[in-house]
Amino acid sequence: MDEMDFPTPDVTVDSVTPEALKARIDAGEELTILDARMQSDYEEWRIDGENVESINVPYFEFLEDEIDDDVLGRIPDDREITVLCAKGGASEYVAGTLKERGYEVEHLEDGMNGWARIYERVEVDRYDGAGTLYQYQRPSSGCLGYLVVDGDEAAVIDPLRAFTDRYLDDVDELDVDLTYAIDTHIHADHISGVRALDAVGVEGVIPEASVDRGVTYADEMTLAADGDEFEVGDATIETVYTPGHTSGMTSYLIDGSLLATGDGLFVESVARPDLEEGDDGAPEAAAQLYESLQERVLTLPDDTLIGGAHFSDAAEPAEDGTYTAPIGQLEEEMDALTMDEDDFVELILSDMPPRPANYEDIIPTNLGQQEADDEEAFELELGPNNCAASQESLAGD
Repeated sequence: MDEMDFPTPDVTVDSVTPEALKARIDAGEELTILDARMQSDYEEWRIDGENVESINVPYFEFLEDEIDDDVLGRIPDDREITVLCAKGGASEYVAGTLKERGYEVEHLEDGMNGWARIYERVEVDRYDGAGTLYQYQRPSSGCLGYLVVDGDEAAVIDPLRAFTDRYLDDVDELDVDLTYAIDTHIHADHISGVRALDAVGVEGVIPEASVDRGVTYADEMTLAADGDEFEVGDATIETVYTPGHTSGMTSYLIDGSLLATGDGLFVESVARPDLEEGDDGAPEAAAQLYESLQERVLTLPDDTLIGGAHFSDAAEPAEDGTYTAPIGQLEEEMDALTMDEDDFVELILSDMPPRPANYEDIIPTNLGQQEADDEEAFELELGPNNCAASQESLAGD
């Protein structure tokens, strides 16, 4: 049954916006969420939090006039329940049936699709280069991006196509021009926004090393080679080639203060090496990642901040609310960064999570080999990113 087919409840059901729910989770409120999606969807991707109790009861359990007592017994009746689904239709229906039975209940507007539209901009307080640096955060998938602003210019690193208008609105608000839109690599978990921004006059930049994967639009882009620099006001973005996650994986050192590592190094883990060449090519890519980390990343000063393109549920934000950490801290916390090569390769091949949802369509879309309209692109990237080598944090192990 499509969510549009659910009848309107006979009672009025209160709703909560995704932004309001996120604010309550961030504030540490104790919440009980009833997720009415199918179990497989719930297990792959859901809303969690330190004080969030999450319960999965699929919507079809509520379709009968007489709901099974065992179903109702799983749902607390002594607190408010927030019901969610994929798009908001099923959750409103389920919330209505529960309200008719005396439950205190609300439902999440637009469901997980609405949750996926949350995109926050947080200033990186410890950045000490020229201008101001912001980190974009998409909590639904853990995607991170960066906006560096100095003088009357700005550049965005790892933009998402779904938020093209957001970047343009933000630079208007900051009264600057968006000069560059830069990708670290060919992403496997979301649709890049570089081409969309290039189409409206922003200079699109992709790693030169990624072109051989079959990029069809390379002639339309500026190609970033190792050592190339891009000026944003008085700030300099230096290209640092760091292959391993992919053959074209490239990091960008923002005015000597923060290294935007793409999917090479995160604050809680390192990259998975199997998304380009599969399982057979993963050992060689893992060895290449080890070399990149040891020779190109860990040789930077200890106070250089690391900012990846993703964070996981295992990651803890810094005091400023960003998912960034100094290199020296990560070396102390993550044994993987001080292992020899053989142990490193064995570790990161030992516990890789499932590959990102729809990666087999996302990669060729980002290569320009197939097309997706805005709605199709948004649907493709729903779900967790799964770009790290482990489902658990490697920091502290």
